[in-house]
Amino acid sequence: MKKLFSAILMVVFAVGIHAQSRLENAQKLALENKELILLNFSGSDWCIPCIKLHKNIIESDEFKKLETENVVVYINADFPRNKKNQLSPELKKENALLADQYNKKGLFPYTLLLNPEGKILKSWEGLPAENASAFSKEIRDIKENQK
Repeated sequence: MKKLFSAILMVVFAVGIHAQSRLENAQKLALENKELILLNFSGSDWCIPCIKLHKNIIESDEFKKLETENVVVYINADFPRNKKNQLSPELKKENALLADQYNKKGLFPYTLLLNPEGKILKSWEGLPAENASAFSKEIRDIKENQK
């Protein structure tokens, strides 16, 4: 009985450690480095505006500088449909929890700029009208105004 109880405790403890979400990790990192968090909800294999957002903005050098220069921590909450692109059950669950908290309408793409406490500073519904440079500049300006 003791062994069974010990095994159950170990599993619960392991799940508890793993349950720490990307958002919680991003919040800690953002707080330490005085960064903002960019949370993007996407359908990477079915949502054309999502695909364009990633190709034209997220994968751009201008956006990558935001990450390397400690301006933002980026989180992608992806909801692929194709079987070959499916995420792990843990990641699916985490993305669903993020959607429950921040994307109740189920918009795609939907991008949020958050402070380290998780407060929404700016949101973009759909594909942002800005190009990568303007998008990145807007984020930098918001960060500067947070000081």
